[in-house]
Amino acid sequence: MDSTPKTTKGLDTEIVGMEPTGHYWLNLSQWLYDRNIDVVSVNPHLVKKNKENRDNTQSKSDKKDALVIADMVKNGYYSFIRPTTEAFEKLRVLMANRDSIVKRHVSTANQIHRWVDIIFPELRKVFKNVTCKGAIATLRLFPTPKEIRSMEAMDIVTEWRKMMKRQPGIKKAEALVKLAKKSVGNDKAHDAHKLHLKQLLEEFDLATNQLEVVDIEVSEALKSITFSDKLLNIKGLTSIMLGGILGEAGDLSQFAHGNSLLRHAILHLVEASSGKWKGQIVISKRGRSRLRRFLYLATMCLVMNNPEFREIHAHNVQVKKMKSIMKLIGKFSRMIVGIAKRNEPYCAEQVHPLAPLAA
Repeated sequence: MDSTPKTTKGLDTEIVGMEPTGHYWLNLSQWLYDRNIDVVSVNPHLVKKNKENRDNTQSKSDKKDALVIADMVKNGYYSFIRPTTEAFEKLRVLMANRDSIVKRHVSTANQIHRWVDIIFPELRKVFKNVTCKGAIATLRLFPTPKEIRSMEAMDIVTEWRKMMKRQPGIKKAEALVKLAKKSVGNDKAHDAHKLHLKQLLEEFDLATNQLEVVDIEVSEALKSITFSDKLLNIKGLTSIMLGGILGEAGDLSQFAHGNSLLRHAILHLVEASSGKWKGQIVISKRGRSRLRRFLYLATMCLVMNNPEFREIHAHNVQVKKMKSIMKLIGKFSRMIVGIAKRNEPYCAEQVHPLAPLAA
């Protein structure tokens, strides 16, 4: 790196600014960080907004982008890039992988629902959920009404027993045969539909097994983090929720305060107003969307399963008439950062004064 401008201007360090789009900046930022060069990132949304400030045009080029980024770094509109340790990096990769698996799992499940609606819609009268074990076993053994019509109910139960320890009873088998005989499903291209279902079930099984493996790996990765067991003692907080938060936020003990975690997630309210007109207050959607999602989901789980959070939420809704969930996300963020910094166990009595709320 040329140091001539640094010496002529009397500066003592370099700073490299990057726009974190895609994945191309990751290895370079790590290489620079390992050589004790400060690396910062600028918000891509702000880069796009500031492009017109230079020449009042919508033109875009690599040279102009570099000038805009340099100008933002000069003015201090950046955040430092700090690579995380092995455990937190592992969680980030695992949870990103889990998100993609979940999308494939949900997509495949939706396609199975569509297949059932077209070929054997009456199956829903026997199995309310067509992706439950009984319904999946039925689709594997005799996927279309054409196969079921020629079978006896007891034969169906016998086949179920080969695949499940706890199988549906004779009544469901009888209902299945009865419904198959008067099914209104499509009976054309029988072999093509069977092949399609076979491939959907293979994809469904693959995604299900991959989710199980990733969940085990997330639990193992959490064991190497000193304060994770303290956080998992919070009733209602699961290992997947905690893995998602730590994977995106990194070491919580390095945050000065819980509000710093909220700023890291860009989780705050924004308002547009002009004169007497006031727009609706909404949540900002910039920053780490996955971190915001896991903070929200974790808080919702606490409201449903944690007695302290459930009581605070009921008090907020009935007495103060406020946006309770947003307030509880802030409380949850401050709580987990405090537990991580002090490495102390969760204490229900410190969450809120129970006596005043009860009164």
